[in-house]
Amino acid sequence: MTQPITPQPGEPRQTKPVKPHPLFARFYARLAGPALERAGIAAHRRRLVAGLSGEVIEIGAGNGLNFPYYPPEVTRLVAVEPEPNLRALARERSGRVPVPVDVCDARAERLPFPDASFDAAVVCLALCSIADPHAALVELHRVLRPGGRLRFFEHVQADTPAMRGVQRVLDATVWPRLMGGCHTGRDTRRTITTAGFRVTTVDRFDFPPSRIPLPAGTHILGTAVRDDGAGR
Repeated sequence: MTQPITPQPGEPRQTKPVKPHPLFARFYARLAGPALERAGIAAHRRRLVAGLSGEVIEIGAGNGLNFPYYPPEVTRLVAVEPEPNLRALARERSGRVPVPVDVCDARAERLPFPDASFDAAVVCLALCSIADPHAALVELHRVLRPGGRLRFFEHVQADTPAMRGVQRVLDATVWPRLMGGCHTGRDTRRTITTAGFRVTTVDRFDFPPSRIPLPAGTHILGTAVRDDGAGR
């Protein structure tokens, strides 16, 4: 079992504890995660991390469902997860995958790593629930080496005005409370670019396939690179 990474002197530290979501953590681990697997999410997880190598950081790693798909060229994976229940499950899973994994207790908005520490970064179904996604992406920009790649797979703002209206209502009322802080209608691609990344590839699609429009059904999967200059 891996141990949490301790920030070194002079490195940023998290400023306040993250509120645990034990009910949602159990729901995701026992029901939502397996349901997504049955819907075919494995193919998207493989696409997300295909071709990565070197030292990689994944924020919002949850219970480690992406771990088995990382290619052997990844020499070190740092998995950041602030929710204690999901983090414990990620640590259990980390010992059963072919790449070396360090599971870290930290907030995405304030990562405990020096500048230019990683070759690539991964964020998967996490920016919807991070309190400040812009700050998290600025931090990823900071800890990536120049030219480093960001891989992202997220559900995002819907295509139609009607569904965007539904998303606004849900995000202002019950959805975040029931779903561990998740928001259905964030404009994540725009947030990625305003944090200092340049999107190079993006695939937009509905997942899981459904005849009925789903408020969290519109997804994007793609790659962005760290542009020269500081994050915004």
